[in-house]
Amino acid sequence: MTPLRSAILLLVVSAVVFMQGSPQQHGIQVADLNKDVSACDDFYEFANGGWRAKNPIPASMSRWSRRWEAGETTKDKLKEILDEVSAKQHPKGSVEQLIGDFYSSCNDEAQANKLNIKPIQPLLIDIDRIKTQEQLQAMFARFRLYGLPSGFGFGGGSDTRDPNNVIAQVGAGGLGLPDRDYYLKPDDRFKQAREKYTAHMARMFQLAGYSEAEAKGFSDTVFKLETKFAENWLDRVALRTPKNTDHKMELADLQKLMPDFNWTVYYKTLGVTPGTLNVSQPKFMEAFNHELTATPLDDWKLFLKWKLINSSADWLSSDFVDEDFAFSSFLTGAKEMKPRWKRCVEATDGLLGEALGKKYVEKYFPPEAKARMQDMVKNLRKAMQETIEGLDWMSPETKKKALEKLATFNPKIGYPDKWTDYSKLTITRDSFWKDVTTASEFAVRDNLTRIGRPVDRGLWGMTPPTSDAYYSPLLNEIVFPAGILQPPAFDVTANDAVNYGAIGVVIGHEISHGFDDQGAQFDAQGRLNNWWTDEDLKKFQAKTSCVANQFDNYFIEPGIHHNGRLVLGESIGDLAGARIAYRAFQISQQGKPQLPTIDGFTPNQQFFIAWGQFRGDATRPETARLMIQNDPHPVAKYRVIGPVSNLTEFAEAFQCKVGQAMVRPPEQRCEVW
Repeated sequence: MTPLRSAILLLVVSAVVFMQGSPQQHGIQVADLNKDVSACDDFYEFANGGWRAKNPIPASMSRWSRRWEAGETTKDKLKEILDEVSAKQHPKGSVEQLIGDFYSSCNDEAQANKLNIKPIQPLLIDIDRIKTQEQLQAMFARFRLYGLPSGFGFGGGSDTRDPNNVIAQVGAGGLGLPDRDYYLKPDDRFKQAREKYTAHMARMFQLAGYSEAEAKGFSDTVFKLETKFAENWLDRVALRTPKNTDHKMELADLQKLMPDFNWTVYYKTLGVTPGTLNVSQPKFMEAFNHELTATPLDDWKLFLKWKLINSSADWLSSDFVDEDFAFSSFLTGAKEMKPRWKRCVEATDGLLGEALGKKYVEKYFPPEAKARMQDMVKNLRKAMQETIEGLDWMSPETKKKALEKLATFNPKIGYPDKWTDYSKLTITRDSFWKDVTTASEFAVRDNLTRIGRPVDRGLWGMTPPTSDAYYSPLLNEIVFPAGILQPPAFDVTANDAVNYGAIGVVIGHEISHGFDDQGAQFDAQGRLNNWWTDEDLKKFQAKTSCVANQFDNYFIEPGIHHNGRLVLGESIGDLAGARIAYRAFQISQQGKPQLPTIDGFTPNQQFFIAWGQFRGDATRPETARLMIQNDPHPVAKYRVIGPVSNLTEFAEAFQCKVGQAMVRPPEQRCEVW
């Protein structure tokens, strides 16, 4: 039998097995459990403490679990695709030529070392030649086209009040540290980060050819300007409130806000037609305008040089790459750099994601996976509908609006219906930095051309190989790329208990985002618009406060705990996601033979264990501290134990009693949806 016929036969057999609901579908990963710990005392350790004990975090990773392992395995698959296409000649502009040459150029470390800083030297020289404010502002526009960071962000995005249209979005930028608090707070961990950052900046300037004394002075100058930006930046919690970043205006209003910046020229340089726009942080933009004239021009030039050097470091010579990783290692705790081939796979996915994704889907995403996911999404939506209809605290008026919103949800599964056309993009094997800026400019111009036009609802915000999912409140869509639809999240050979416990909770999580503290402020059409009665809104906010208070009391080490308001949306998503996924699992079993107890675990127990095994990351302490500060997701331990400790369904499944750690006292128990 030929390999082709064997493959076809395998697909047919797989489809038949899938359609028949094979009795050989497996349950949870029993070997991953730590049975020395009770599920009722520490579910995080019980669910997959055994796996973590046998699988320490690899030196190149900051977090590790079967989920992260699957994401890295996907990169092995992408490498196979890229190795194959890069070994052959392909027509210019074809998907194969673009991703093959991009990947090959990236992997050419010898060429990168030979060129050293030469790829960015022309732009550094052009920065040196800046003599006037006009030339400085022209360089801001040029940086934007190249996809390089500068002092503020500019691009196209949905209008919060009319989400069917794309308007210009102006946002804060310019920080090199992860968050404003790293510049402003007196805690020792922030002081240490500031010291490490300025020393790192100085070393990078030295690598760029400046003396030690010059580099030290340059670093201090740039840091001073970044600190002024941080002083006028909204904190992470404030940024989570949509009205705080909703400031629509016309170009003339923006010009009044920033009289020293020529927005007409900036728009013209980018090829954007003026119209209604949104400024997410007006206070920041006012401060930026002040610094245009208050900060010497030479200091601005150093600022731009730093942004160029820092954002390009990964793709210059090895000394830049090594220094860049050294500072990253301080922040994340990763002990060694990922191999170059893997970083190149990630870069290809990042800038040519739908070209590479198309090849990935063709090879690794079977149609039966999409079909089963569609069925699960249907059951999750039904479970959410029943949940809303059964709420005793919500009025009929608000329920009607909530159900209307749920009915308009648009699920996207696997990959786009229409792929991005990259055929006009020019990629060669001559200079990888040139390829990066070319691909970045392609993406930037594509985004800018959408300003003033209707929203393209076919666009995706993640690439198909991405092991993640998202909800968009403005488009009211839930999106599940092919990359997440593999074990441990989703497995066509696993029973429903496992799939509903893993990817089912993820689906429920994304649906719940439409009704979390942020998503609930957007209506069925995706507009920032209050659809709640006053009384219902007060009840809802009281329920969300319960979740915030719960996570405020989760510590990663003495003195450092979660900010409950920062992680509120994700924690509501986990809590509601687990609840409605459990309900959807029960719906899915209606009219079917009862699932068997496997390895001593009932189907309901398997459901919850699957969730614990999917989310049970081991996390380096440095990464946990980083997450506490700027990540809206809780660390893995509390993502696992936080939601289920509120659920009577969990307590009943494992026969946990009030007073045990995994059962919150009734008066403290949280329930939002």
